[in-house]
Amino acid sequence: MRIGVNALYLIPGGVGGTEIYLRRLLEAMERIPGHEIVVFTNRETGRLGGHTVELPVRAVSRPQRILYEQFKFPAEVRRHGIDVLLNPGFTAPLLCGVPQVTVFHDLQHKRHPEFFRWFDLPFWRFLLWASAHRSRRLVAVSEATRDDLLKYYRLDPDRISVVHHGVEPEFFELAARREDGGYLLCASTTHPHKNHDRLLRAFQRLAKERPGLKLVLTGVKGFVTGEVEGLVRALGLEAFVELKGWVPRAELYELFRRATGFIYPSRFEGFGMPVLEAMAAGVPVACGAIEPLRTLTGGAALLFDPESDEAILDAMRRLVRGEAPTDGPLRAAPFTWQRAAEQTLAAIEDSLRGGSSRRSSSRGTSR
Repeated sequence: MRIGVNALYLIPGGVGGTEIYLRRLLEAMERIPGHEIVVFTNRETGRLGGHTVELPVRAVSRPQRILYEQFKFPAEVRRHGIDVLLNPGFTAPLLCGVPQVTVFHDLQHKRHPEFFRWFDLPFWRFLLWASAHRSRRLVAVSEATRDDLLKYYRLDPDRISVVHHGVEPEFFELAARREDGGYLLCASTTHPHKNHDRLLRAFQRLAKERPGLKLVLTGVKGFVTGEVEGLVRALGLEAFVELKGWVPRAELYELFRRATGFIYPSRFEGFGMPVLEAMAAGVPVACGAIEPLRTLTGGAALLFDPESDEAILDAMRRLVRGEAPTDGPLRAAPFTWQRAAEQTLAAIEDSLRGGSSRRSSSRGTSR
């Protein structure tokens, strides 16, 4: 089977967790024999995987990328003899000519349109709806995302496979080498739903109680980066909060290794990869009591109301006092990229058969 992978959306260091998802999934898929994988990339990404086809399009221009994906990319798919196309970044070419499997990381544009820029919403609404209906099979990264696909798009449930993210082995290796670096860590794109404003207001109060404690923020600089930076200054937290942006993986591992605790106040998630990474690394975790985080953590984290400054403050206090659960590595252990790759390949194989098997669902790991 010759599998095409549509990586045209990828902007290295610019799309957050979906970049890690794609890179780790491809590495694991290529270790499984029996298939040939052809990865189609853009000019920003270059080589990605063993057999890469670099196409003349730039993803930093979303309109250009979308037009290329819809009108020129299908010809490349046919020219390279692709049997089935995997779209790991929400959107699919609508007239492709081969069976397609499209990955949905969330449906935030349906649940929280207020978090989107007005000029982006029409693209999200049309392209994701059309991709969901034109693809032969869909992959949802959590049961929560699957439920949203059923609710908003009214799809046949048998067309959707639930395939959870994995976690890199490097995170598990950190658990035995943990040190207390005197800071709380939050790895999160600065988008509105990530709730940085409440986190900073709560941390200002904690910093007065514990003057030596710091807060380190990593992640892609998103829509509200300017507001977050301004709030740090307005609250007088310049000496206590470090805004690192997107960091290389080696640096991120070190930040996890030395973190006192991991705080994640997001109000909406499709999966919650940073929470899984923190649990694997043995870092005490506190996160919002929302799905899918509640199910993902399975009792291995402190949960709090992300709409409450007081609740966030209390969760950080408990992290610092060492009151968080310590069985994160055990809880994270079933989530591997190898398993994710096997289940994704099963969904791809089902799409070629036109089957409706649910055997690629990994819901068993989330209970």
